[in-house]
Amino acid sequence: MKSSAKTVTEYLASLPADRQQVIKTLRAFVQKHVPKGYEEMLQYGAISWAVPLAVYPDTYNKEALSYVAIANQKNHIGLYLMCVYGSGKLQQDLAAGFKAAGKKLDMGKSCVRFKKLDDLALDAVAKAIAAVPMPDYIAQAKAVRARPAEQKAADRKAAIARAEKKRATTKKAAAKRTATKKSATKKTATKKSTQKKAK
Repeated sequence: MKSSAKTVTEYLASLPADRQQVIKTLRAFVQKHVPKGYEEMLQYGAISWAVPLAVYPDTYNKEALSYVAIANQKNHIGLYLMCVYGSGKLQQDLAAGFKAAGKKLDMGKSCVRFKKLDDLALDAVAKAIAAVPMPDYIAQAKAVRARPAEQKAADRKAAIARAEKKRATTKKAAAKRTATKKSATKKTATKKSTQKKAK
């Protein structure tokens, strides 16, 4: 949700009482586990911990490189783990942590959606937040920006191919189910016809 707040304090004060308490608690949790160097700021209408521009100014949008963020949304609270996005291992570890804790992980590319703190597998979240020291995170960002255009195009092509393969598999499965259903219907009709003739 959009916010006109200019500071983290103003942002917290603007929240509904129930969301305010959850976000305050989560904020303290993030501050406890976030690696050294990341700076808390209000960014994109969210409480964010980012690489200061003084440390890494060469970002793609000239904004501080966000690492973790918390935002109040209309139907949920979003915990944005940009540190996890792009890392297959961290994604797998986070998913495994939620599963081990008996929690359902509701996550998009980087956003973990939840309504109350009990929805989160906090141990797994803490490990994810603490996983990438700032120098490593900067190095990852530089490596992504330095990739040749050809490699980026190849990545896009591979992603499209995977999506098309998935669609084809789904279509094939649907066709098989339809064929099976038609076959069963035909057998039933034949059986009824045979029984009728026998009478």
